[in-house]
Amino acid sequence: MSSSPLLSELIEALRCLPGVGGKSAQRMAFHLLERERERGLKLAAVLQQAMQQIGHCSRCRNFSETPTCAICANPGRDRHVLCVVESPTDLAAIEQATGYRGQYFVLMGRLSPLDGLGPEELGLDLLSERLAEDDVQELILATNPTVEGEATAHYLAQLARAAGIRPTRLAHGVPLGGELEYVDRGTLAHAFGSRQSVD
Repeated sequence: MSSSPLLSELIEALRCLPGVGGKSAQRMAFHLLERERERGLKLAAVLQQAMQQIGHCSRCRNFSETPTCAICANPGRDRHVLCVVESPTDLAAIEQATGYRGQYFVLMGRLSPLDGLGPEELGLDLLSERLAEDDVQELILATNPTVEGEATAHYLAQLARAAGIRPTRLAHGVPLGGELEYVDRGTLAHAFGSRQSVD
């Protein structure tokens, strides 16, 4: 370990980032101290400001500096369609890859009783209110195709049906440009079981 307690503390603090172990954290700390002190100070200032000022949108739970995020405040978005995602990362992926122009609701996780994540932690009371009050006609379930994601989608579909709203699920299966022989068994089985009619 380092002879500097502060350097050890910096390395340990950097380990909180996903995918960053001891060696990577040490490399980052040394790089900042050796070559990027000015940028390191800027990073520290922006990080502190972000931790203090970024909260959650009161309508969709996405990260926002204001009570209502830019997507929810945009009058050009279609308020009849609501897409439920597990995380802000999923929202960003949909925004970047598709032409979707509806609204969102961010769960900040998925149902996982073992991890202490139930309907309350995912803000499903707020979602229920939105489904009851807003003019939502379709609820797009864009949770991940994991066991917890599928259970969450099932729960959300029941919530939508109870509110008289049509639930839809993102398609899962063989990737565009993929070859069947290289697709894993689970994905291929799901795609085969979810096949559709060809018009």
